[in-house]
Amino acid sequence: MKLHGNAALSWRGRRQLAKRVVEQGWTLKAAAEAAGVSVRCARKWVGRYRIEGERGLFDRSSAPQRVANRTPAERVQAIVALRQLRMSAAEIAETLAMALSTSRGSSPGTGSAAWAGSGSSSRFATSARARASSSISTSSSWAGSRAAPASA
Repeated sequence: MKLHGNAALSWRGRRQLAKRVVEQGWTLKAAAEAAGVSVRCARKWVGRYRIEGERGLFDRSSAPQRVANRTPAERVQAIVALRQLRMSAAEIAETLAMALSTSRGSSPGTGSAAWAGSGSSSRFATSARARASSSISTSSSWAGSRAAPASA
């Protein structure tokens, strides 16, 4: 079982806490004190145990089940299509009458040529960057290795 890093109780501790309250008749406060957790924490684990049994004592993801303001798939496809036409995020935002942050945020995970490096223009850009960085490093090493002229 993968346990949350800051969990106050292990799975066994949670089970013991829940069984003390549900099966042995301990009060919530007494069981929480014995386990070293707050009454609120104890109430949560006991409630889950009553509803789901021992499976309810496992950690749950804190990620949301849905995103209320997610950009619709049709809009993302339109953004990707415009990015493939080499439009900037500002041009896309103006064309589609949307926020600049939305046009910037919707494209990177879609695998378009501008970010994924899958087009010939991106190969050119990569090789141009490589040439630029090698010429910079070459020129700096050349300048550093040059002997200073002797002055008389």
